[in-house]
Amino acid sequence: MSSVTISKNKIKIEGDKVVMTLKEYHKLLEKSATVYYLKGKQALRLDKLVEDGLKEYHEGKTITAPSLKEALKIHARKRGKR
Repeated sequence: MSSVTISKNKIKIEGDKVVMTLKEYHKLLEKSATVYYLKGKQALRLDKLVEDGLKEYHEGKTITAPSLKEALKIHARKRGKR
């Protein structure tokens, strides 16, 4: 995991908030988030997966649950009814 260093004179702490310039915030985002770029078959496979997921969402075929564990339980119950 990479570390991010921000100069103390560029931030201001107010209670439970941290205030910094937009430029510093963008630097923080760039260093803290990993970005993956896919090409070829991998990209096409992911595009198809997202497209299918959005289609199912719009058709009301998705599960709403407070946690992944609960969603898996609901999915297992629905699958057993088929």
